[in-house]
Amino acid sequence: MSSTLTRYKAEFRCINESCASVYDLNEVVYECKKCGSLLEVSHDLDALREKSGQEWKDLFDSRFRSVKFPNTSGIWNKREWVLPHAENSEIVSSGEGLSHLFSSDRFAKDLELGGLWIKQCGISHTGSFKDLGMTVLLTQVRHMLNRGVPIRAVACASSGDTSAALASYAAKAGIPAIIFLPAGKVSQAQLIQPVSNGAKVIALETDFDGCMKIVKEVTKEAGIYLANSMNSLRIEGQKTIAPEILQQLEWEVPDWIIIPGGNLGNVSALGAGFEMAEKLGLIRKRPRIVLAQAENANPLYLSYLKNFHEFAAMDAKPTLASAIQIGNPVSVQKAIKTLKSFNGIVEQASEEELSDAAARADLYGLYNDPHTGVALAVLYKLLAKGTIQKGEKVVVVSTAHGLKFTEFKLKFHEGKISGTDPKLANQIRSCRPETGPVMDEIAKFLQGKS
Repeated sequence: MSSTLTRYKAEFRCINESCASVYDLNEVVYECKKCGSLLEVSHDLDALREKSGQEWKDLFDSRFRSVKFPNTSGIWNKREWVLPHAENSEIVSSGEGLSHLFSSDRFAKDLELGGLWIKQCGISHTGSFKDLGMTVLLTQVRHMLNRGVPIRAVACASSGDTSAALASYAAKAGIPAIIFLPAGKVSQAQLIQPVSNGAKVIALETDFDGCMKIVKEVTKEAGIYLANSMNSLRIEGQKTIAPEILQQLEWEVPDWIIIPGGNLGNVSALGAGFEMAEKLGLIRKRPRIVLAQAENANPLYLSYLKNFHEFAAMDAKPTLASAIQIGNPVSVQKAIKTLKSFNGIVEQASEEELSDAAARADLYGLYNDPHTGVALAVLYKLLAKGTIQKGEKVVVVSTAHGLKFTEFKLKFHEGKISGTDPKLANQIRSCRPETGPVMDEIAKFLQGKS
C-alpha cells in the first residue's frame, strides 16, 4: 500500500533570498545553478498548517516509540516534515533517532541551572547523529533510482562518523558507497565501521578539507551522488533533533541549545527544526543556540568575533575533537544565517578545556566523546561569564558515542593529555590479592584520596 503523503510537498530552494531558485528533489543538484549558493529543503507550510500546532503535537506523541514501521524511527515518525513523498518500501531505516535526554538533577544543581539535559544523539545504530541525516539521503536515493535516475554509488568525505553512517545505510539499501578519509586522523573504531560494511574506503594524505575537495570533484562524475551535508537532504533528518527535544521536554522550550560544530550542517538543521515548530504553532518562542568550536579549528568563532562581517577559511590544527577538525566548513553560510536568526553565540574550547569538561561530566554518569567535551566546556565558560544565567534550562547536544573514542578516554585517565586537571584522572590501581592491601585502597577511595 502506498504511504505517499500527496498533499505535502518538499523541494530544494536556494538559501539566497534574492535568488530563491527552486529545484525538484529528484534532481542531482547541490548548489544553486544560478547564483552558486547552497540549497535547503523547503516545505509547503500552508499545507502543513492544515493541522494546528496541537494536532501536530498529538500526532507526533501518538507515534513516539511506536513498534509499527516506519514510526519505529525518530525521523520517519515525523515524515510529513521531512520527506513526505517517500513510499514505505523506499525508506532505509535502522531505527535511528529516539535518543534519550540524559538528565541529572545533581549535575544541574551543581551548576545552579534550572535544568540540564544531554541529548544523546550518539545512541544510534552507527554511534553518531549522522544516522539521522543518512536515513533520509539513502531513502531519497532509492526513490530516485525507482524513477530512473542513474545513480551508481554514493560518496562522502568524512572525519569518521559520516563514513560509518553512509556505509551502513548504503549497505542496507544495496547501493555502493565510496568513502574518503584523512589518513591517520580517524579513530580505529570509526575507521573499521565503513570497512566492515563493505564500502570502498580511500585514505588520502590530507585533512578533512582536502578530502572534501576531492569528493566534490568526484561527484561531478555522472552517477556518483554526494552524501555530505553540502547536500541539503542530509539536513532534513538531523532537523528532527529539535522537535524530538521539545517532545521529550513536554513541548517546553529550553533557554539554550549548545552544539559542537565542524562542517556546520547540524546547527542549521537544529535551527530549521525549531523554526518549523514555531511557524506551525507547536511553540511560541525559540531557544538561543550556541555553536561550540575547538580552538584548533575555529573559523566560525573568529568570524563571530567580527560580527560575521567576514569569514576566512583556515588550516585546522590537530584536535582531540577530530570530527570537527575542519577549517573550511561547507555549510558556513547556513550556519551564520541560523545563528543570526536565533540570537546565537559562538564560543571555543582548548584541548585542555574540552578534555577536562568531558571527564568532569562523566562523573555524573555520562561517557562523553571529545566533541561533546567541546560543548560542555563552552557551557562552563558561558556560565562563568554570566552569559548563561543561574536557573536557566540548557540542552547540550552530544553528537557521538564515547565508545568510538576509547583512545581519548584512555589517554586522559593515564595522564597523557598535557595540561589537564590531574584530579579528574582516575587511574587503575594495582593491588596484591590480599584483604589488607585491598581494604587500604578502599579506605583511600572513600576518604577521597585516590
